[in-house]
Amino acid sequence: MNYQQAWEYLDGLQFHKIKLGLDAMRSFMAKVGNPEQNLKIVHVAGTNGKGSMSMTLSTIMSEAGYRVGLYTSPHLSSVRERFRVNGRFISERMFAEFSTRIREVLGNEKITYFEFTTALAFLWFAEENLDLVVLETGLGGRLDATNIVDPIISIITNVSMDHEMYLGDTVTAVASEKAGIIKQQVPVISAVKEDSGLAEVRSRCTEKGARLFLYEESFYTELTGDNSWQWKGKFDGVVKNFENLRCSMKGEYQVENASLALAAIVLLMKKGFNVTEKHIRKGIARVQWPGRLESFCLDRTSRLKVQGTGGHNTVSYLLDGAHNPAGVESLVQTLKAEYRYRRLILVWGAMADKDLQKTLPQVARLADRIILTKPEGDRSAKPELLYQNVPKLLQEKCLLLPDVEDAVGAAEEMASNDDLVLVAGSLYLIGASRRLLLGELVDE
Repeated sequence: MNYQQAWEYLDGLQFHKIKLGLDAMRSFMAKVGNPEQNLKIVHVAGTNGKGSMSMTLSTIMSEAGYRVGLYTSPHLSSVRERFRVNGRFISERMFAEFSTRIREVLGNEKITYFEFTTALAFLWFAEENLDLVVLETGLGGRLDATNIVDPIISIITNVSMDHEMYLGDTVTAVASEKAGIIKQQVPVISAVKEDSGLAEVRSRCTEKGARLFLYEESFYTELTGDNSWQWKGKFDGVVKNFENLRCSMKGEYQVENASLALAAIVLLMKKGFNVTEKHIRKGIARVQWPGRLESFCLDRTSRLKVQGTGGHNTVSYLLDGAHNPAGVESLVQTLKAEYRYRRLILVWGAMADKDLQKTLPQVARLADRIILTKPEGDRSAKPELLYQNVPKLLQEKCLLLPDVEDAVGAAEEMASNDDLVLVAGSLYLIGASRRLLLGELVDE
C-alpha cells in the first residue's frame, strides 16, 4: 500500500468504534515477535492532561539528547500526528510500510482503529533505536490496547468523569479503570486527588507493590511570581529542587502537568538517564501542544500569523479541546485569569455522548455570541441538540451553523480586533478549525 491506500484501509476500521480488551493486541503482537517488550516505556493514563504531560516529558528528554518516541491520541487532522520521534512525525513512507505489514499479518482478521495505530507505533518505535518511549493510553487503562506493556514508570495524571459509557458512572469506577495500568513493583506518579479516586490508586499500588509518588505529597510546586515557578521533591531521601521554570503553554494547570513530568525525570535519573536542570528549563519553555489552549492572531487579508493582538485588520483565536466537565472548568478559569478581550465569540461542537449539561453552559455564560456547529462523525451532536443544552436566558445569543467552515467564517466576521474567538469542545472540531485557519500540522 502507498500512504493514501494505508490511510483509507485504516479509516475503514471504523474510526469511532471503541472496543476495550487486550486479547486482540496480545495475539497480534505475538505474531510479530512482541517488539514492545524491548522498549523502555513510560505509560501514561488519566482523564485530562495526558497529552501535555507526555509532550513535556518527551521534549525534556529530547533536549537532554535522548531519542524519544511519543504516541498520543486522538490526532487533530492527520493520523501521523500520533507518532513522533524527537518531535519528528512518522513519514508517509514508513506509515505505509508498517500498515502494509500489519494488514498482511492480520489476513482476514480485524482489529480496531486504535489497536491498529498502537501496533504500528510499537513496530515503528522498535526500529528507531530509541532510548525511551512515552506511551499515552487511549481510553481508560485496564483494558486499553496500550496496556500490554511492562513499563519502567506509570503515570496517572488525574481522574474525573469522562467516557461514562465505557469506564463507569462514578469517579471510583473510572479511577479503578485508570489504575489498571499499574504493574507489579513499577513506580507510579500521580496527581489524583483525595476525593477523585485516590483511594483506588493507593489500593492498587499496595496490591502490586508499586511505590506511589503523589503530587503535593512526594513533590510540590510553588509559584514564584513573574510567571515562574519551582519544583521541589524528595525521593528516597534525595532532595531535588528545580527553580525559575516557565511553561510556554497557558493555563495554571499546566504547572501541575509539568510537575508530573519532572517527577518522572527524577525517577529516570535514578535509572541512569542524565538530565540537567538546563535541559529541564529549556524543555519546559519550548513545549507546544496544538489545539490545547493554543492562541494566535491572524491577519484577515494575508491569513498569516501576526505578533500580539495585531492591528485593526486582525482577529484573535483561542483553540481548546476541552470536552469534559473538568477540562471546561480549567478552560473557564484560564479565560478569567489570563485573557483580556472586549467580547468573547464562542464556536462550540461536541460529541453527543458527552455530558453537555455540565460542559456547554459553563463556557456559554462567558460568551457574548455563541455559534453551535457539528464536526464530522456519527458521534457528533447536531447543533439543535447543543442548543437545547444552552441556558434559556442565553439562547438568543446562539447561531446554529452545522458546517464548521461556515461557523468559523461567521465568527471571524463578527469579531473586531479586540474580541476573542474561542473554538472549543470536541477535538474533531479543533482539528477541522485549525486546518482551516493554519493549515495542516503535518505538512511534509
